[in-house]
Amino acid sequence: MISGVIVCVIRPSLLLDSETEEQQSIWVAPEISSLKNRPEDKLIKYGHELVTHTSVYLGPKGRVIATTNGMNCQNCHLKAGTVFFGNNYSAVASTYPKFRPRSGAVESIEKRVNDCIERSLNGRALANDSKEMKAFVSYIKWIGKDIPKDSTPAGAGLWKLPYLTRAADVVKGKTVYQNQCARCHGADGKGVMSESGLEWKYPPVCGDNSFNVGAGLYRLSRIAGFIKACMPNDLATYENPTLSDKDSWDVAAYVISLPHPDKDITKDWPDIAKKPVDHPFGPFADSYSETQHKYGPFTSIELTRTKSK
Repeated sequence: MISGVIVCVIRPSLLLDSETEEQQSIWVAPEISSLKNRPEDKLIKYGHELVTHTSVYLGPKGRVIATTNGMNCQNCHLKAGTVFFGNNYSAVASTYPKFRPRSGAVESIEKRVNDCIERSLNGRALANDSKEMKAFVSYIKWIGKDIPKDSTPAGAGLWKLPYLTRAADVVKGKTVYQNQCARCHGADGKGVMSESGLEWKYPPVCGDNSFNVGAGLYRLSRIAGFIKACMPNDLATYENPTLSDKDSWDVAAYVISLPHPDKDITKDWPDIAKKPVDHPFGPFADSYSETQHKYGPFTSIELTRTKSK
């Protein structure tokens, strides 16, 4: 595989809002095997190792420090952040530092990494000058080294699913989970530990060892898009998804209906008018309930916001 940016055609059904049916520049991750043995390359390789096996180094039995819940970064950023629509790292270096409405501040890559550690890995932040943080940042910058500044290639982030005309259905989602997801993540969603006991073979999607309520994947649209393009992980790709849109929304609703660790997010979204329609916690700048903000339907919320503007 050639690293850098190539050109191909995206199927119309997969286009993002800003895309057309014309040819798009598609990012392909550089190969870790292309690195030499220079000091800067060793740091990048360590960053790759940390993303791939985070828990071995930073988990409950971590070799470096016990600061995370035992999940690996690549449980959410698939294949070390290289998968198309798999929450990849392609646009991080090109777009950071940037203003994020969630914090109401300009954030660095280090802040973004610590957000994941504190939310998705339900852990404690790393020091910006630690070897591990420097390795994370070096790897992320290397991954996106071929992306022009202030640009975002197609396939970055997560697939954006069209909204349902109804609320996502937790009961239907439980059935989808049992049929499609339980074989890996367990009937109770608590995951399957690897033989080493240091990391998850299949990560938990709920419970004490899963992502907390402040994580991006606790938002319905985010986890539904992730599921649509990437799950089941041994079957689905963005080109050949396994689940329908409705099933993706419903099983996502089921997952976020299950218990997740708590987090103080009272300082998130200081401008409440900027909260996404699927942010599940008030207060809101509209009169819709937390339940509707969590599960939908979202079209009426967006319409109200448009009218208010």
